[in-house]
Amino acid sequence: MSHNARYSKETFLTRLAWADLDPDYLKQLVGLAKIEDLAGAGLAHRPTRLGDVTTALMPEGATGHAQLTAREPLVICGIGLVPTVLNSYGGDSRFDAKSEDGQILNAGDVIGILSGGASALLQAERVILNFLQHLSGIATETRLYADALDGSPTALLDTRKTLPGYRVLQKYAFACGGGYNHRIGLYDRVMLKDNHLAVAGATGGNRLTETVALAVNTCEDLAIEVEVDSLDQIPRVVEAGADIILLDNFSPLELKEAVAMIEGRACTEASGGITLNTLPPLGDLGLDFISTGAPIHQSTWKDIGLDWL
Repeated sequence: MSHNARYSKETFLTRLAWADLDPDYLKQLVGLAKIEDLAGAGLAHRPTRLGDVTTALMPEGATGHAQLTAREPLVICGIGLVPTVLNSYGGDSRFDAKSEDGQILNAGDVIGILSGGASALLQAERVILNFLQHLSGIATETRLYADALDGSPTALLDTRKTLPGYRVLQKYAFACGGGYNHRIGLYDRVMLKDNHLAVAGATGGNRLTETVALAVNTCEDLAIEVEVDSLDQIPRVVEAGADIILLDNFSPLELKEAVAMIEGRACTEASGGITLNTLPPLGDLGLDFISTGAPIHQSTWKDIGLDWL
């Protein structure tokens, strides 16, 4: 990174930790899951009979223990949600974690032990599994992508392609899998993408330089990222003082040329159509970052069991 750059690459190597997530927000998500099950939330016509009609048939006052187990190799994620879910259902339930987020588990490894009132555990079972299986799927897929860049100085970033309402959890899962988090929302970075430049009439020439310079001078406390889709846009963007240049859908040969043109005067980020197959060779091009939403939106749930002991 040259002395002209405002930010070093390390500035952007951030990961959400569990402590960064709002407990009240997580309680709201859990509460929504609970009323879907017990009260038909989301339906235009709510059911007249509420509650868990099956668990109501179980022996009153029954207690017990259940074990969460990985049924296939996975990177576990979402451990912190288990107590939140149990607290939502009451019953003096407890959770004894035997693993921690980001840990690689094999089939048969114990994730943790639940204990408490049987009714609360039975009602909470599916909500707990839904969160753990989904988030572990993202963490496991991200681990594959991060490993594909192993040994490369290029860092893996996520995107805002997340399920509405679940962004912080999905980005946290991405971090647990070994990736780094891109901007969280529209508020924490100026990002002039192709549509912004089109609206501003600034896809090239002096107008492109002026638009980027306006962002740099107006938002001095924020990083300025600019998306380019051709090599001839790069000199204008560099001249205007952009902090990060997003190279969208460039070929490997074009990416190599772009890195040489930029010469460390801005951070470089490649994006667009990144897959596990295309990722490894890109790690040798001198890029600072590669961003992809695939580990989130292409991941599959992992098989986790909750079995009564």
